[in-house]
Parts: sequence; C-alpha cells; structure tokens
Amino acid sequence: MRNAFGLSIPQTVEDACDPTRMAVLIYDMQVGIVRQIPDGDAIVQACVRLRDAARESGFRVFYTRHMSLPIAASGVSQVRTAMQWQRVDDPAELRVSFPQGSPQYQLVPELSPNADEVVFDKITMSAFAATPLDFALRDCGIDTFAIAGIAMEVGIEPTVRHSLDLGYLPIVVTDACGAGHPAAAERSRATLEFTGSTLTTDTTTLTDLMTRDPLAVDPLPSLGTRSPT
Repeated sequence: MRNAFGLSIPQTVEDACDPTRMAVLIYDMQVGIVRQIPDGDAIVQACVRLRDAARESGFRVFYTRHMSLPIAASGVSQVRTAMQWQRVDDPAELRVSFPQGSPQYQLVPELSPNADEVVFDKITMSAFAATPLDFALRDCGIDTFAIAGIAMEVGIEPTVRHSLDLGYLPIVVTDACGAGHPAAAERSRATLEFTGSTLTTDTTTLTDLMTRDPLAVDPLPSLGTRSPT
C-alpha cells in the first residue's frame, strides 16, 4: 500500500482485498450462458467459492444478468447486434435470446443471491453502462471489485475497461472467468495487461485473502542477528 495526499493507494491484490473498499461482481452466470461454455461447471464452482468467501467475510456481492428486449422494442444497435450474433440477414428472423423471466435468463441455481445481495439486469456488455452499479458501489465507498463469470471476451473485458475510466481498480479472477472463444479471450487478457491498472489473481489466492484473520500480521523478516560472544 502507498499513502500520499491523504489517500491509500493499493498496489497489490492483498492491499485491495478489504471489505470496506472491495466488492465481488459475478458477471452473467445465467443458465443459457453457462451451458454454452465447455468448462461452464468449473466456472460455476469457482464463482461459488468466491461468493461464499465474500459472504463469510462481509464483502458485498453484486450479480449481473443479461436481458434481451423484445425485437419490436429493440433499437438499431440492439437489432444489429442480434443479427450479428444470430447470423441472420433479415431482422424478421430474429429470436429473443434472453427474454426477461425465461429459464435461460435466470442465474444458475448455485449462484442464487441471498437477501443481502443484488442482481442488476442489463442490455449492454459493460456492467456499468445504463445500470445502477456505479452508483451502488460508490455509495458504499467501494472503489475496487473482483470480477468473475462469463464471458471474458464478450462482457468482462468491456466491463473492466469501462471501470478504469470510472476510477475503479478491477481485479480479474482469471480461473473464474469463462470464455466461449479461447483465442479471443486470450486477446482480451493481453489487452488488459497492456493497458495496465488491472490486477489479476486466482480463486484460491483471493478466497484465502478474503477469509484471512484481519488481526493477523506477518512476522518481521529475520535481520540475521549474531549470537553474543
């Protein structure tokens, strides 16, 4: 941790892992999305471990859920994007992928939120675009979040990059972020590494940090004292 101008500036995941400043964000772990990912079950279990560690230690947990508007209520960008994803040339052939309330729209049962947790619906890739997430975090004094979920190349990278412009410190939990296109996901990770200001960690490391004893301190390193003669 660095301290300057009345600010505490985290440099590492350990610095940032504090329930007064960090939340956990579970991105789009929905039935219809998880089943498209070959390692979807493993990503679910990693997210459950993060969520449970957060609950145990008092970290706030937020979820996102992607929602498709009815085709007739969609605008130009929504229709164009749907045509690209569904690979159709005629808008009349479009179907609603994640209609609100549908089975595929729901979060997987293992990640059902409790009464103290919040789900934000969105129609964008960035979790911060046109949702209350930014206000909700800032109002709690949160300036850091650990993100996990699906998919790295579709929504997690845009969320992380957007958050940097909003002044957050994002922590990507690499083994808890699934991908539908491994090569594209690797490009996303490389882009975030190149742009800087993003921390990365793995599920075991972060859960260990979240559940550590806050009163525990590391012993001072040995200074190589000499025995008296």
